[in-house]
Amino acid sequence: MAEAHQAVAFQFTVTPEGVDFRLSREALKHIYLSGINSWKRRLIRIKNGILRGVYPGSPTSWLVVVMTTLGSSYCNVDISMGLICFIQRWLPEGCGPYRAPQTRTLLSVAIFSTGVWMMGILFFRQTLKLLLSYHGWMFEMHGQTSHFTKVWAMCVRLLSGRRPMLYSFQTSLPKLPVPSVSATIHRYLESVKHLLDDKEYYRMETLAKEFQEKTAPRLQKYLVLKSWWATNYVSDWWEEYVYLKGRTPLMVNSNYYVMDLVLVKNADVQAARLGNIVHAMIKYRHKLDREEIKPVMVLGIVPMCSYQMERMFNTTRIPGKDTDVLQHLTDSRHVAVYHKGRFFKLWLYEGSRLLRPRDLEMQFQRILDDPSPPQPGEEKLAALTAGGRAEWAQVRQAFFGSGKNKAALDAIERAAFFVALDEESHRYDPEDEASLSLYGKALLHGSCYNRWFDKSFTLIAFKNGQLGLNTEHAWADAPIIGHLWEFVLGTDSFDLGYTETGHCLGKPNPVLAPPQRLQWDIPEQCQAVIESSYRVAKALADDVELYCFQFLPFGKGLIKKCRTSPDAFVQIALQLAHFRDRGRLCLTYEASMTRMFREGRTETVRSCTCESTAFVRAMAQGRHLKADLQDLFRKAAEKHQNMYRLAMTGAGIDRHLFCLYVVSKYLGVKSPFLAEVLSEPWRLSTSQTAQFQIRMFDPNQYPNHLGAGGGFGPVANDGYGVSYMIAGENTIFFHVSSKFSSSETNAQRFGNHIRQALLDIADLFQVPKADS
Repeated sequence: MAEAHQAVAFQFTVTPEGVDFRLSREALKHIYLSGINSWKRRLIRIKNGILRGVYPGSPTSWLVVVMTTLGSSYCNVDISMGLICFIQRWLPEGCGPYRAPQTRTLLSVAIFSTGVWMMGILFFRQTLKLLLSYHGWMFEMHGQTSHFTKVWAMCVRLLSGRRPMLYSFQTSLPKLPVPSVSATIHRYLESVKHLLDDKEYYRMETLAKEFQEKTAPRLQKYLVLKSWWATNYVSDWWEEYVYLKGRTPLMVNSNYYVMDLVLVKNADVQAARLGNIVHAMIKYRHKLDREEIKPVMVLGIVPMCSYQMERMFNTTRIPGKDTDVLQHLTDSRHVAVYHKGRFFKLWLYEGSRLLRPRDLEMQFQRILDDPSPPQPGEEKLAALTAGGRAEWAQVRQAFFGSGKNKAALDAIERAAFFVALDEESHRYDPEDEASLSLYGKALLHGSCYNRWFDKSFTLIAFKNGQLGLNTEHAWADAPIIGHLWEFVLGTDSFDLGYTETGHCLGKPNPVLAPPQRLQWDIPEQCQAVIESSYRVAKALADDVELYCFQFLPFGKGLIKKCRTSPDAFVQIALQLAHFRDRGRLCLTYEASMTRMFREGRTETVRSCTCESTAFVRAMAQGRHLKADLQDLFRKAAEKHQNMYRLAMTGAGIDRHLFCLYVVSKYLGVKSPFLAEVLSEPWRLSTSQTAQFQIRMFDPNQYPNHLGAGGGFGPVANDGYGVSYMIAGENTIFFHVSSKFSSSETNAQRFGNHIRQALLDIADLFQVPKADS
């Protein structure tokens, strides 16, 4: 077979005349090109490291400084104030290259100019860091920008340079500040006052005061010390203690899903859709490695931290007995594929060349056409990643540490990402509301064994060409994978395209070696553990109720006519819906970003405020004048926006208390206040899905090119998880999750309350609504 000969560089046979070597020129060519490609990547990393290290300086700016200094010296103007002569005296003399006076002068000028250039870079960086520490612009009313903020914005633009690379601003971003204990305690008590009766509030206030006066000062000193020493005082502990030390299953509890475009259909050929999407993903990785992706900028001015993007590809969560670790490789040239209980290794490159979409389509089709059955224990093997972490760690150590099992597991864990080829079809049908929920359930957990939940993300392809992602949460937050997904869907729709029959463009290369079937030797003892993990995962998946729907009456276009932010509008509607659903309000979690700080991740916005409570209760009573309700709503919206801004600017509540709690555990200090705060359940956990981070196309020209966002499982057993995407001007997608085992929750019932709450608030402002 030609494919087998390409797999090795040479063959030999022993004959009576000696040893007969037969070289494979094609294989040697691929090895040579692969080596060249590897060295190219190394040189690019070195070049980018240098350019990033001197940003906002550049080789051109260095040359300008050198030529200016040299020109002034020829005009007998010493702008160095004697420093060039001083450097010249310290240069070694003798018969070497420094003997000629002109050479010594040029070298002295170059040294002086380089020093001035480096000092200028450090000055600009520190000035930019100081400017980026100003957040007053966030608290100014829309359309009422102060003169100070306008001057500040001009200075930031001036110092930001013209063509920043992805990580150019990392060293210029300010560190996340540690709030004062008194401010955090004050904001915490304010966030729970309306949720507790007088007796409970007095008890909590007493605990908080005791903590603030006795325990907190010592803990705060250690935290401030860490903030001076570490890049970010929260992120490493958040990743370790919230994600990696968790022993419960990742599926449903931690991983989240992302949906495909739902209002347009690019192609319905499963392999073809994957050919384009995988090709686009590796193109994105190529840009990521070369730092050619522009950093995300707030309002086009303020850069966001990009460090989370480093582990997007080639990353796997490795289970451990007490804690997991994230394994990240600098490169991977293949993807792992699952289809009908079999695992495959699919190469992405031929030599140094990335396979074209048509070649990738052919390779995926080969997997789809492969008739071989699963090996014993292979079909449900991935259920190990869906069950308990400690059990998976024990099995991995016992049965996957050597031989063919280790080689096969390495192929999965060292892959760029994981691809699941599903046999069922899913697609959103506006005429069938349940279709979106079924699509979401399939992405969230699938069959519990056809996703590798440990990989940074699993790309899921259904039989009808519809796609989606299941994403592990430890390595990054949702906006990061959203950035990739926007690029990929935009490239698929507007750059790559399909033939009239739905296949990728171009002609395939039939001599490519087929995907490699992974080989396993799974004993019965291991199969029993696999089956046990599957039962745990199946029970968890069956308990999840997911209700996804598209809200059609209006979107952010008409919400803005209420003169409030769309996010505040939706969050207050969620409070009203929850009160109608459960008859009470609850502690509410909304995720916000702290990426304006270096290595920032998230902070909690406690959306259930005194002001939103007042509005909800007034709406429930039904006897207030519309003008009074409008006033209460505006106060609630303003409060929410202020809380969101505080969270984004490092003045949140929960990350500070979390870190104080970690310090107390290290010091062996008991704090009843921190123990109670950290154990409070989030019965309403919410998140807004980011969109249009990349302008791949004009949304006004292509209004139907919208994804439906994504979702996650409920955080509390008797609570709701709500993800929403305010998709353009005219629609909102909601993903509501709960558990069947709770008699108090019902995802569809809560979804209907959300619908009605949105409509009722819109009616207060007489906002005209489109037909449903």
